[in-house]
Amino acid sequence: MTVTLVLGGARSGKSNFAERLIAESTATRRIYLATATAGDTEMAERIAHHRARRPAVWQTIEAPLALGETVAHNAAADSALLVDCLTLWLSNLMHAGREVDDETARLVAVLRQAPGDIVLVSNEVGLGLVPETSLGRAFRDAQGRLNQAVAEVAVRVAFIAAGLPLWLKGGVM
Repeated sequence: MTVTLVLGGARSGKSNFAERLIAESTATRRIYLATATAGDTEMAERIAHHRARRPAVWQTIEAPLALGETVAHNAAADSALLVDCLTLWLSNLMHAGREVDDETARLVAVLRQAPGDIVLVSNEVGLGLVPETSLGRAFRDAQGRLNQAVAEVAVRVAFIAAGLPLWLKGGVM
């Protein structure tokens, strides 16, 4: 089992890089676990763009809230899972009033034991200014804790800037 966390800023090339990792996996099945929901036209266009970029043989499963359970149900020795992205999942959890620390612990527990290759994409939101609102600060803090928890269990962690990977932990591509 190989868990890889791919971090970076908005439009840094995280998803493209993560998709390449999944494409290079020796797994026979490729599964895209999508956490986004199409709340408006712009987001629907982003989702369509991501979907069009992937090969048709990839299975897509929507998991806006029950990510730990979805990973547990779909992880297999012959499968490569791409979770895109943890940032939207966190936003969904907070919006739904779910207990973020419990959900994070559940996901990490699943990742520790899941077979197969799993690549998770997440935004690094801690490099910018301190958010102006308490909700913004709470989100930034929760995202930082989520990224740290997943990075701890990950075998590899890459930071993407301008489409280029900087390996923070583990091997190179």
